[in-house]
Formats: sequence, C-alpha cells, structure tokens
Amino acid sequence: MGGISVTQLIIIAVIILLLFGTKKLRNVGGDLGAAVKGFKKAMGDDAKDAKKEESKVLEETNAAKTEVTKETKKDKEQA
Repeated sequence: MGGISVTQLIIIAVIILLLFGTKKLRNVGGDLGAAVKGFKKAMGDDAKDAKKEESKVLEETNAAKTEVTKETKKDKEQA
C-alpha cells in the first residue's frame, strides 16, 4: 500500500537518466566514490592518531611511575 515497487523504481531511474544523462551520472558516481574513499581514509587516520596518543600517554605514565619509584627508594635509603 505505502511502499515503492520495483517497477516504480525502474521508472524513476529511467527519468533520472533522461534528465541528467549518463556522463553527469558517471561523474557524480565517481565523485561520490572519491568522497567515500576519502572519508574511510580519514577515519583510518583518526584511529591511528588515537592509538599514537594512547601509547604516548602510557609511556608518560610509565615514566612518571619510574620516577616516583626512584624517589621512594632514595627516601628509604636516606632514612
């Protein structure tokens, strides 16, 4: 009742082809593909950056713990 049937979709596709032509649709498809590719690359880069940040924070935390441990040992030796 409220859905779009396959024949209606085919009619819409034919009308779009007649209005825009195959060249424009091919260009739009290529642009859309490039945009999706760029988006995926950006998402991958963000994930890599997040991992780098996380490892940097862990290294800083470990360095701080090492310093505290060294200071504690010095304090115990002096006492």
